[in-house]
Amino acid sequence: MEKIILVHVTGGDRPGLTAELSGVLAGYDVDVLDIGQVVIHNFLTLGILIRLPANSQPVLKDLLFKAHELGVTMRLHPLDEDQYSSWVGEAHKPRYIITLLARSVSSSQIAAITKVVSEAGLNIDTIYRLSGRVPLDCNDYECSRGCVEFTVRGTPRDVAGLRAQFLEISSRMMVDIGFQEDNIFRRNRRLVAFDMDSTLIQAEVIDELAKEAGVGEQVAAITESAMRGELDFKQSLRKRLSLLEGLDESVLKKVADRLPMSEGAEKLISNLKNVGYKIAILSGGFTYFGEILRKRYGIDYVYANELEIVDGKLTGKAVGDIVDAQKKAELLQSIADQERISLQQVIAVGDGANDLPMLNLAGLGIAFHAKPKVKQGARQAISTLGLDAILFLLGMRSRDVV
Repeated sequence: MEKIILVHVTGGDRPGLTAELSGVLAGYDVDVLDIGQVVIHNFLTLGILIRLPANSQPVLKDLLFKAHELGVTMRLHPLDEDQYSSWVGEAHKPRYIITLLARSVSSSQIAAITKVVSEAGLNIDTIYRLSGRVPLDCNDYECSRGCVEFTVRGTPRDVAGLRAQFLEISSRMMVDIGFQEDNIFRRNRRLVAFDMDSTLIQAEVIDELAKEAGVGEQVAAITESAMRGELDFKQSLRKRLSLLEGLDESVLKKVADRLPMSEGAEKLISNLKNVGYKIAILSGGFTYFGEILRKRYGIDYVYANELEIVDGKLTGKAVGDIVDAQKKAELLQSIADQERISLQQVIAVGDGANDLPMLNLAGLGIAFHAKPKVKQGARQAISTLGLDAILFLLGMRSRDVV
């Protein structure tokens, strides 16, 4: 009668260790049903699930002897057919990816996340660090960020409740927690669409223009109210623009020259471009500034509002239709159609209430350093790291990033 045995190996790692152990199995032409290995700080944990013929004594004897020679600990766990069949039957269960993002990963964060996972009836399959190894004297952005990815299996009892619990942990523990279905689309995104103001750049352009016009406080108050979703965007934009009437066109360049990019924006764009992504800006801001970013970073699509300028002065009006929340969603759909991709292959990133329709239309919608209302309305949120943390949500590792 055949035997199914889980071979569990632990000990100091060195090159060739797995090769020597598997070489013993190969000498007996043993079937490998599953295999997994992880090394943490040069300490190996290796599991091999094997199927042995009825006369298994010789292979097990040789395997244990080889482990002794290599100086590792080996334990053998026999499984009966019912146990194995039950394990195989669980393969159909849905799988999800939980991504922990933080400036520094703590045991408290991991304990809180795994407790929620357990209470939701999910089982953790794998835990993997995507961020780089952390030096003890870490003092810059590259090393002062951590990402741990959990692969979990099962059907959550309450997905909305699960997300709410993760959001509460996020606000309490200075950590971001992504929760995505692990499917083919998660590994095949093709387009990322950004809001511009306070997302791709660290400013609200209209507020900067207002400062130059001497109406900064009035416009900033209207902007803040609009971003919280308290005012209709079209109305608020027209009201703010009217306060800029008569501003000299030369001020646009002056403002553009001082606009800072958001943390990690350039790294995110360059890495996504390197692997074939299309990049779009869908903004309630202004085309003048979006076109500057297009030329600088090779952005493929720019849709925003065009300022009306007559005789070198702003008229306080916009030309054509205003890009509001609904228009952003329509443009996102249009670009996806043009690129012949599914919306599940689209990433959308924004910070304001007028971004929510496109965030919820995209396969991966991310509220970036957003107000609480926007974070609650979006499926994913990043508040602790820069835009390049999106690369972790896509499963990229630090060593994959240039």
